[in-house]
Amino acid sequence: MKRLTSLSIPSILCPALLLSLAGCKKPEAAPQGAGMQGMPVQTQTVALSPVQTTSDYVATIKSRRSVIVMPQISGNLTELQVRSGDHVKAGQLMMVVNPIQQQALVDAQRSTENQKKALFDYNTIQIERQRKLFDAGITSRDTLDQAEQSYKNTKSDYEASVATRKSLEEQLAYYKIKAPFDGIVGDVPVHLGDYVTPSISLTTVDENKDLEAYVYVPTERSSEVHSGLPVQILGDDGKVIETTSVDFLSPQIDAMTQGILLKAPVHSTAVALRSAQLVKVRVVWNTSPKPIVPVLAVSRQGGQTFVFVAEQQKDGHFAARQLSVTLGETVGNNYAISSGLKEGDKVIVSGTQFLVDNMPVFPHG
Repeated sequence: MKRLTSLSIPSILCPALLLSLAGCKKPEAAPQGAGMQGMPVQTQTVALSPVQTTSDYVATIKSRRSVIVMPQISGNLTELQVRSGDHVKAGQLMMVVNPIQQQALVDAQRSTENQKKALFDYNTIQIERQRKLFDAGITSRDTLDQAEQSYKNTKSDYEASVATRKSLEEQLAYYKIKAPFDGIVGDVPVHLGDYVTPSISLTTVDENKDLEAYVYVPTERSSEVHSGLPVQILGDDGKVIETTSVDFLSPQIDAMTQGILLKAPVHSTAVALRSAQLVKVRVVWNTSPKPIVPVLAVSRQGGQTFVFVAEQQKDGHFAARQLSVTLGETVGNNYAISSGLKEGDKVIVSGTQFLVDNMPVFPHG
């Protein structure tokens, strides 16, 4: 029995020992595999793109041809033939101030003129008659001189009467207020029956073409403003309606806004722009190449912004490197980077919330 036992022990232990030795060899390959492991991430190679440096302001649209309609006489409004927003043609009747008194003066002066003309016509005949009689030796020089003086007096009276009548008729025309040119009627604050004077504004007429955008920019931008500076007119949806440029730069600072007035022509007919309308404009200060990264690649922590880049190590593997960046303009779904990145960097654009600095990664994309 003892011999059997001593022989069986090695035979029993050998398989177990072999299994143990085989099990001990497995972990030797693990360190090699672990060194190549890394979190799969998607990357995007940084490229330079032209980026605009801009500022947004509120501008006022104004017409180069715009007038405030004011009466040149006083009286009560008896006709009001336009409303706000109406399109009018040059010479179209808009309003009438009661012309009764002025019409009466014109009628009275016309009667006086007729009387003066009748006397003038009579003296015209008389002077011709007296000249013939004088030439025939029938009348004296004194009689002829008196006839000529009477003729000259009545002629002057008649001409003065004509001039007075024309002046009164010109004043009568002021009672009919007409459109000075083709345009759009603005606000009409007066009503029928109102008593108006030359100091009261009746309405405005704006020619809805040759519009300009009036933009006031801060004085600290004075060194950057110049003629030809690009200006974008924006719609309510923030999209660019028209790109124009500055054609006037005020040499003075506006006392009320403490800004510099810039004017840019507006020709767009894509939307209905009117004089005195407020619109959003974007002034393009310059355009320069800058690195562009997707918005999703940018993280924020402690008030700072940063991105992760896949940086290749000496052993050929990649690690996530955290870089602090300064954000510039927003370009669609991307950020322009003012500093912190360079062209060719591989920015990680996926799984950034799971990354830490120097973490092994496996980049693709």
